[in-house]
Amino acid sequence: MDGVFITGTDTSVGKTVVAALLALGWPQARYWKPIQCGTAPSTDRQDVARWTGLPPARLLPEAYCLPLPASPNVAAAAAGVEIQPERVRLPAGAGPWVVEGAGGVLVPINPRHTMLDLMAWLGLPVVLVARTQLGTINHTLLSLQALRQRGLSVAALVLNGEPVATTTATLRAWAEVERLIELPPLAELNRESLLTAFARHFQEWTHG
Repeated sequence: MDGVFITGTDTSVGKTVVAALLALGWPQARYWKPIQCGTAPSTDRQDVARWTGLPPARLLPEAYCLPLPASPNVAAAAAGVEIQPERVRLPAGAGPWVVEGAGGVLVPINPRHTMLDLMAWLGLPVVLVARTQLGTINHTLLSLQALRQRGLSVAALVLNGEPVATTTATLRAWAEVERLIELPPLAELNRESLLTAFARHFQEWTHG
């Protein structure tokens, strides 16, 4: 694969954690979050750098770095700009790329486009990150439906959080994904914990 696009069923579901462990464990992978909304106390790129220790050359600067922690369309309007999908192209250089989205699948990025349009524009296989708490089945299946209706390939579904056996069983039966990965909570976010999680849950897939 040339890389993956990490999206989520919602905000704060663990996209950045999954992106960090993939960027760290996948040989020569480079991390890029093209649209960053919210810069205090840190950006996601800064968090990934702190957790992984990856060199700056493997952590690419954002196409849009917007101070307000809000949906991309709102954050951009507050900054007096409008996000142009044409500006969001994969940077030059070899991958694989670990591209992290902002918010969920259908969050608007401007008055005409959503994050789904950006995913289609970039054309990478998608990794969907979901919570394990109550409500995730509906959010996950709706997100998968939207991705597939747009013709996007779903590389994996990652359930991030304390395992819930009934939720996992239901999504195995209904999600129709090739890979369903359960990622338990990490006690700490650092290079060692991320490499351990990568080896346990992702290495066979990315090295296959």
